[in-house]
Amino acid sequence: MKQHVDFLVLGLGGIGSSALYHLSKRGLDVLGLEQYGIAHDLGSSHGETRIIRKAYFEHPNYIPLLQRAYELWKELEQDSGQSLFNQCGLMVAGPTDGAVIRGVHLAEELYGVEVESVSPADALERFPGFRIPESFEVTHEPEAGFLHVEDCVRAHLECAQAQGAAVCLNEQIHAVKVSDRSIEVTTDQRQLTATSLIVTTGAWSSGCLSELQLPLEVVRKVLFWNPVREPVYNLDAGRGSFFFDMPEGEFYGFPSLDGASVKLAEHAGGEIVGDPSQIDRALHESDVPRVSHFVEEVMPALESQPVRHAVCMYTRTPDGHFIVDHHPANRSVVYGAGFSGHGFKFASVMGEILADLATTGATSLPIEFLSARRFSE
Repeated sequence: MKQHVDFLVLGLGGIGSSALYHLSKRGLDVLGLEQYGIAHDLGSSHGETRIIRKAYFEHPNYIPLLQRAYELWKELEQDSGQSLFNQCGLMVAGPTDGAVIRGVHLAEELYGVEVESVSPADALERFPGFRIPESFEVTHEPEAGFLHVEDCVRAHLECAQAQGAAVCLNEQIHAVKVSDRSIEVTTDQRQLTATSLIVTTGAWSSGCLSELQLPLEVVRKVLFWNPVREPVYNLDAGRGSFFFDMPEGEFYGFPSLDGASVKLAEHAGGEIVGDPSQIDRALHESDVPRVSHFVEEVMPALESQPVRHAVCMYTRTPDGHFIVDHHPANRSVVYGAGFSGHGFKFASVMGEILADLATTGATSLPIEFLSARRFSE
């Protein structure tokens, strides 16, 4: 016997939990399926913190989406009664002619994003604990900060359930069948039909939407927590997040939340993953040197060897931008994929966008540059 639901959301991580929240807020009949538990650590939406910023050096087209994302994170805080966003600021350092610094200033010029240029002398005083290369330009974005990632996922789901959404956990998706007339999903527990479907399955997107042959690559990423030698990185001392565009790569991190360690990682790179369910979560000797070298070079008040680690996955597209689109066989099926690496900050607005597409077929927000069509043109 098949069960029917009007709106079905597959995958309840950062993006899917938000889509469920926005659909349920509209009073719709909605069911969300998740193969693991709530705010689990087996995908891409975990690890305590994610940076959020408006001076978006990746592409200025994201900035209108970020402006709406900020509004929606505040709305979720009000709805949930939780503090989810810490506006501690973000220091960015890199070559003046590098893509990162140029992108920061482009956001400032095009959208009036507040960006402070920090002189080398001021940087020493404002950002203790960092050895900033002499040739680097330093900026500070006071509106930036970080999101408490697991708390954001829980808040979206708890509010969605309070608004009437049904949530089913630990349910494996076996097949998704889409035609111009029907939407069928088979799990290890049931068969479902839906009037509309949103697919937000992260590293499992290619499997759920295999017929689309999405150009997605899943890579293993390691996050590190390194012990502090001196209390110069502490959040309670007014320190913020940081991003360094180094000659050998891009590195980022957060203020110390516990006074004992700092979370940091390399943004680029990563080993390609075959089966995301079988990712290697152990820490290997080869995982450590690049971040340790960065610490030794730039953060002298931090130990170079981590005290703990976590492994997550980035799901990336060839151009580094997200894919948000309708299924070509059925416009009642919409999906979002390729978010990893810089997507979580957009979760609040991407959920709204996907809910718009699923309910009305369109959104007022500018997402044309994220269409899958760009890979076939």
